[in-house]
Order: sequence, then C-alpha cells, then structure tokens
Amino acid sequence: MPFQLPDLPFAKDALAPVMSAETLEFHWGKHHRAYVTKTNELIADQQQLSGASLIDVVRDAKSAGNNKLFNNSAQLWNHSFFWQCLAPSQGQKPSGRLAELISDAFGSEEQLLQKLQEEAVNHFSNGWAWLVLDRDLLKITSLHDADTPIVHEGMVPLFTLDVWEHAYYIDYRNERPRFAQTVLSSIVNWDFVAQNLDGKGFDRANQEGSEARSPELTT
Repeated sequence: MPFQLPDLPFAKDALAPVMSAETLEFHWGKHHRAYVTKTNELIADQQQLSGASLIDVVRDAKSAGNNKLFNNSAQLWNHSFFWQCLAPSQGQKPSGRLAELISDAFGSEEQLLQKLQEEAVNHFSNGWAWLVLDRDLLKITSLHDADTPIVHEGMVPLFTLDVWEHAYYIDYRNERPRFAQTVLSSIVNWDFVAQNLDGKGFDRANQEGSEARSPELTT
C-alpha cells in the first residue's frame, strides 16, 4: 500500500496519565489506521494519483470535490502531524525565537495557552485547534472535521490539538475543557513547534506515494 500508519514518536504509555495507553490504542491504533486504510482503498483505482504524495492527494481531492478521499487523506495527515505535537511531560517550555513570537503576539506562554484552550473548547462539534504562522505572526484558529492547513493559503502549521471526541472520551469522557487544559499545560512538544517555524511543518507529516505496478505479463 502506498501510505502507512506512521510510528508514534513515543511509547504508547509515555503520555500517561494525561493521555493513556488505552486512548492511543484506539485513537492511533484504530482511528488513525482506518484513515490510512481507507485512503489507500480510495486511490487504488485512480491512476492520476499514482506516485502522488499524501499532501498532493489531499489537495487534489479538495480541488476535485472528492469529499470522501479528502476527509480520509486529510485526517491521515492531520493525525500524523498531531502526534509529533506531543511529548512526555518533562517541564518543556518554548524558548528562543518561538518564545519571542509568543510574547509579541500573546504577551506570555500562559496567555497563548489560554487562548488556544478557549479555541479548542469553543469549537463546535469535531475538528482541530491550530497554532499557525502567518507572515511572521502567530495566530490561533480552528478547522472543522477533517479540514487542514494544507488547503488554506497563509496557514503554516506549528501545533494542533485534536478535539474530535475520540481524542479524549476514554480518559476524560465528555469533558473537553479538562482534556484541553491538561494536554496544553503539560505535554506540548515545544521543540517540534519551534522547528516548524522554518515553514516545513507540512513535510514533517507528509508521505511519498508509490507508483502503481503494472501487472506482470505471463506467457
């Protein structure tokens, strides 16, 4: 199959108790895997997408109005980016240029996290809360369902928080506010966020496609 379920960048129990191994068994092991499987199924008979990268598939599906392929491929990418936004709680803090940009845009890390939490909590129904870079200015926004910065001009992804119910229902039941506050206050991978200031965050969750193989001739 052209696309794969990427490995988690940490052990499945490494984020506990903020995010349990059971949540990751379902969220990564089942939901994320299902997006991979369905994306591969949907592109199997589309010759024009042979060898296309995951990002190319997402953009092509969006422009073609292929909602089923867009939803699955975009969710494949969104989740691949999301896991890298998290890290075991070790007192990590933003530093360097990232800390300066946070100060300029929000005043402090605490104010940034508060606004990001509010965005996540107030987002209606399923979707993603995003911290993005727009012309050297940090901005907070949210996107519904499978929507992704890949198809929005001027949205350079730095960090995202999944606010679909499957992200938190095992550990927090229906308490999205507690989920958002707990994750944002303790397991943000600020090194990854800072790395994405180079504008290459899209590529860090991308996958190259494989060329379709022609059937072997038999004699």
